[in-house]
Amino acid sequence: MHELSITQSMVELCEQNAGGRKVLSVTMEIGELSGVVPDSIEFCFDACSRDTLLDGAKLTIERIPGRGRCGCGAESPLSSYFDPCLVCGGFGLAVIAGEELRVRELEVE
Repeated sequence: MHELSITQSMVELCEQNAGGRKVLSVTMEIGELSGVVPDSIEFCFDACSRDTLLDGAKLTIERIPGRGRCGCGAESPLSSYFDPCLVCGGFGLAVIAGEELRVRELEVE
């Protein structure tokens, strides 16, 4: 389960940027194409944040839907890298959203 190490890294990153202040909330963006399971991040968060500046912080996860741009110029939703363009049926869409994995917001005391 790589979500555990991702969550540990996220907690460390937040602590480094909190300036020694207690973290009240963290907002993460996780794309549908990132390969990360948001429910697993939520599950790991309490254990990883225990006895840190994030202990007791609220975790909010914003799920970013996949979107791709086709050679024909159309944009289509993507639930996988192999979805076709909804306009022309072409494959090989360039991913323009859905691979995100980042801390978007950090609220501190």
